[in-house]
Amino acid sequence: MREDYQALIDEVSQLLGTPATLEGRDFSLIAFGAHEGGDESSGGDLALDSVRTRTILQRRSTPAVRAFFESWGIARATGPVRVPPDPAAGVVHGRICLPVRDRGVVHGYIWLLDDGTLPLDDPRLAAAMAVADRTGAQLAAHTRAEERTGELLSAALSERGGGARDEAVAGLRAALGEAADGPLAMVAVLPWPAEESPDGAARVPLPAALPRPAAQCRRDGALAALVRLRTPHGLDAARTTAGRLLRSAAAPPEPAGGRTTAGISSPRTGLDGLPAAWREARAAARAAAAEPLPGTVAEWDGIGPYRMLTAIPRQGEAPDPAVRELLRPANAELARTAEVFLDRAGQAGRTAAALGIHRQTLYYRLSRVERLTGLDLDEGEDRLLLHMALKAARL
Repeated sequence: MREDYQALIDEVSQLLGTPATLEGRDFSLIAFGAHEGGDESSGGDLALDSVRTRTILQRRSTPAVRAFFESWGIARATGPVRVPPDPAAGVVHGRICLPVRDRGVVHGYIWLLDDGTLPLDDPRLAAAMAVADRTGAQLAAHTRAEERTGELLSAALSERGGGARDEAVAGLRAALGEAADGPLAMVAVLPWPAEESPDGAARVPLPAALPRPAAQCRRDGALAALVRLRTPHGLDAARTTAGRLLRSAAAPPEPAGGRTTAGISSPRTGLDGLPAAWREARAAARAAAAEPLPGTVAEWDGIGPYRMLTAIPRQGEAPDPAVRELLRPANAELARTAEVFLDRAGQAGRTAAALGIHRQTLYYRLSRVERLTGLDLDEGEDRLLLHMALKAARL
């Protein structure tokens, strides 16, 4: 289907003799065309537009660029819109925007670099708008198919068995074809707020960047993505998808619930284990939020004690009385010292080096931890209680 979009955007480029770009409603890049004699390699001033180049390289426009173009009413327009250059906004060259609509709903935009000489009533623009309408119909059909697949995935992730989930799994298997029997993994990105569509219904933004998940949906405040794997034990495709989804989630303002993180389940073969894979992916995403892990992506197989802690139902209860005082903000340094000490199996040398302190300072802090908690750090069970309480507090 992406090849069809490329053919459509090439048709527009040829009609108007200028490079054209197709973006989704969320300003993610879908396809771009270069007119012969005016593309980036030719040295033409219009083609060398920094905003267009950045969009092509990064696969989407920045929030600032998006806000600038939307301020010209492109989301409400039904015909071509001329947007003049504004160097202060980073837009060096003007644009003509062709809204891509289907049944009155905007699904994307076709962008043309503009030197100001083409009248908006030019017959060639009318012909290009006809191509935009065909593009809108195709995008709408694609969106409906993805939304249906997402609905099936959401139902298939349900912990409740029975006929409804069995039917969803069967429908998802039919929608995915051969991919349903191959190696798969779940990716969870959280928090993931719903985006409102023009008709007021909640929808999941579907980033246009490849590789795309086999299916995705919004569930339990997170984005769930089912990813095809290249090999039964290789998670590279899931890691790539998680990274791109995180970048897509970073385009709006930071969510109120804290930083957005992603988790990846263990690989699966087929669709039978989806609920368990979804639990693993969400647990890994929660662990990534709890720990300063590189890249804010965590994998189920690598989150250690969080595999058990995330399985414990959260009931909003206070922490264990033994650690309540230690977890007060005033004692944050002591809590950190205790956690680093326990993470390193109680080895004083490694702990002091990790914290950048003298051993005597470490011993002093640990003695204060014992007084605050009433726990004996020479006792294995007391160490276990303290370690788990500190990790659980992060969640």
